[in-house]
Amino acid sequence: MSKNTQQVRELLILRHAKSDWSTNDSDFSRPLKDRGKHNAQQIGSWLAEHNLQPEIIISSPAERALTTAEKACKAMGHDISIIHTNKKIYEADVDTLLQVLSEIPDKTKRVLLVGHNPGMEDLLIYLSKELIIPNDGKIFPTAALAHLKINQSWQKLKPKKARIVTLIRPKSLPHHFPYPIEDGSIQYRLRPAYYYSQSAIIPYRLAMDKLEILLITSSSNKHWVVPKGIIEPGLSALESAEKEAFEEAGIEGNSNNKILGQYHYEKWGSQCNVEVYSMQVTHVLPESQWHESHRERLWVNVNKAEKMLKQTALLPLLKKLQQQINSCPA
Repeated sequence: MSKNTQQVRELLILRHAKSDWSTNDSDFSRPLKDRGKHNAQQIGSWLAEHNLQPEIIISSPAERALTTAEKACKAMGHDISIIHTNKKIYEADVDTLLQVLSEIPDKTKRVLLVGHNPGMEDLLIYLSKELIIPNDGKIFPTAALAHLKINQSWQKLKPKKARIVTLIRPKSLPHHFPYPIEDGSIQYRLRPAYYYSQSAIIPYRLAMDKLEILLITSSSNKHWVVPKGIIEPGLSALESAEKEAFEEAGIEGNSNNKILGQYHYEKWGSQCNVEVYSMQVTHVLPESQWHESHRERLWVNVNKAEKMLKQTALLPLLKKLQQQINSCPA
């Protein structure tokens, strides 16, 4: 490998996705619109498809930028632990952004920078040897991504020395997301691939030697369910289920690391697979510490749980859990 090739670094510049101006939040706390979340996932999926996953992601801590970074990161299949926030990026000019980049370890070859205009667009113009202006005159709209190659160190970035490899906008990308099938083919789905692998946990306790199950209401408060969610990239199925138990039900406990069972259901235009575990609850958080205290939670016996649960595929797993508890020595 030549010396010049060894010096090549790649900078991915991503402007935050479309934010929601209909809220009363401050500029710093303004969230993404649903369209913006989808666009961020499109960019992350595109990066994964083209093997352009960054080693680190540096994001503005503003809500709309950090959510963009997280959505893109997960769609790449990455753990969000690679995201580092830097408050200097919020409302930064080119000099400040260059300072942020100068703090990157020199051994790092590919970085994704997530921030705001006009700073991100100005940085792109500053670094690029040549820039072709799109027909609509918008160089860097929301959720736009620029891929640059640079023959310099992060500490010595000079103007007009970087080559733009590609400039991507979400509207140029497929609306659906690639999903690999066992036969090697690719299917396209409504959500990123990781959405279709989920895990759930059945929380239980023994009250006077009787098994009780903790049910919670769904996010819409229309149905009774158990904690369940998407398996987050970087977490195991059980770790994700425990995270959902803490956030959705406000509980902690001792989980059985052996899977209790699994089931399938239809959502987002395709089949989701859910791995189910059990947890003996040891601590119930007060409402003031419960992330999703808008829900209700209720302890019930197994017979009542069977009647109340929306997901009937859980019913044989409740019986299985009861058999396991009954077979354990006192």
